[in-house]
Amino acid sequence: MFIGHAAVALAAKPLMPRVNLAWPLLAAFWVDLVWPVFLLLGIERARIDPGNTAFTPLDFVHYPWTHSLVAGVVWSFLFGLCFIGRGTRVAAILGLLVLSHWVLDALSHRPDLPLWPGGPMVGLGLWYSVPATLAVELSLFAIGVALYARAAPARDRTGIFAFWGLIAVLLLAYLGNAFGPPPPGVTALAVAGIATGPLFGLWAWWADRHRGA
Repeated sequence: MFIGHAAVALAAKPLMPRVNLAWPLLAAFWVDLVWPVFLLLGIERARIDPGNTAFTPLDFVHYPWTHSLVAGVVWSFLFGLCFIGRGTRVAAILGLLVLSHWVLDALSHRPDLPLWPGGPMVGLGLWYSVPATLAVELSLFAIGVALYARAAPARDRTGIFAFWGLIAVLLLAYLGNAFGPPPPGVTALAVAGIATGPLFGLWAWWADRHRGA
């Protein structure tokens, strides 16, 4: 998933009204931010394989240190621990957002997600159907946007345009990935992931500073 992860981050805003949106967004995408670094280092592997599933040309060959369930639990604990100074509630919610990534990926992926490094693979295969994937992710995203907008109304014009601009760019990026050409290579994919992650985080931080009570 892509905007499905963003949807969960947006939906968490009512639970943490004083926490900037950048942090739940970072949590929900955390393993996908570590993953391209591991790709470049050769720790994990993927390849471009058009037709691997109907929705994505990516074949996730080996990624147990970011995308196994056990790794997800470890990343979740470590991420939450970084925010323990904000209170156990905030730390727990952010940690669960990290773990939510594996749950949503298990819904989307074919059986290529290990339960633990070297363990059995799972995946319900939503990506085998483009219409079903679009229906599920766009519905989740709409719900997440609605919950965030209700919990954090705009305080000024920047809060309006910065937030809705972010939502528009996320949608365009999602549709571009869904219907555009496959990436030219794994290195380009990893570099793009490393570059765009901080960009979206900073944009979310800026927009959220102009929203909320």
